Parts: sequence; C-alpha cells; structure tokens
Amino acid sequence: MSIEKVRSYMKERGLEGRIREFDVSSATVELAALAVGVEGARIAKTLSFKLGDRVLLVVAAGDAKVDNRKYKDTFGGKATMLGHDEASERIGHAVGGVCPFALPEGVEVYLDVSMKRFETVFPAAGSDNSAIEMTLEEMERYSSNFVKWVDVCKNWQGE
Repeated sequence: MSIEKVRSYMKERGLEGRIREFDVSSATVELAALAVGVEGARIAKTLSFKLGDRVLLVVAAGDAKVDNRKYKDTFGGKATMLGHDEASERIGHAVGGVCPFALPEGVEVYLDVSMKRFETVFPAAGSDNSAIEMTLEEMERYSSNFVKWVDVCKNWQGE
C-alpha cells in the first residue's frame, strides 16, 4: 500500500506524525479541501505525465491548470497524462493518492510556481484519503527526485 511507503519515507525524515488520514475521500482537490478544511487552491495536486520514456510529476496549486504551451516550452513535448494503471505501475501510487514522495528512481518531480503564494500546502500522502501539510521549502527538500521549480500552469492568477 503506497501510504505505508510514504509513511516509512516520512518516518526516516521525522515527519510521519504530520500525515493526516481521513474517514472520507481526499482524491480530488475539492474533496481534499473539505477533508483538510482549507481552500482548494492550497491543495498541492500532483499531476503525472509521460514524455517518451520519461515520467514527470508536476505538483501545482489546486486551482491551477496545466498550460499546454508552457508545458511544451518547458519540457520539449506534448503533455500526456499517465493512465490509471500506468500511474500505479510507474509511480507506485494510485490516482487520487499520487504524491511526490517515496517514488522510484527516474520519476522526475517539478514544483509549479502556482504554489508559491502560500506558506503551506497539502499534498496527498500516498492514498486517496490522506494529506500532509508542508512548507514550500519542505516540498522542495522532501520531494523524491526533485528537479526544479517550473511555471507550466494557468488560471491561478486570475488569467
């Protein structure tokens, strides 16, 4: 179970006590915001893409949407989401619980600037009923295979 992988990953970093599990689903931004008790924009959604043989995760604010032009300019190819089965197989987390923690080698993690307007955000913790509150510095430090900050989203600045 991927929440157990994330729990172990966070335990090694002294953060396992911050994982929150809910009696309700937190699989979508809207459900996560209700479960956590914050505005949807503060939910850090992790989007999974394939680009050739590469697997890319983009963690963005809950109200942001991927801008295809920005994505292509940044990564050099078209944004193609991983399917449900592919996500579980290639990332190790099922859709609804995909997060940037406890990932296999080679899965690249990018954090989108849409999150930079918040002190803390709430990414999933490996299941569709979990979250963990983190500062942006912690997101950068504890995301597996973190590459860099990117600007590949729209609709979060009143665009």
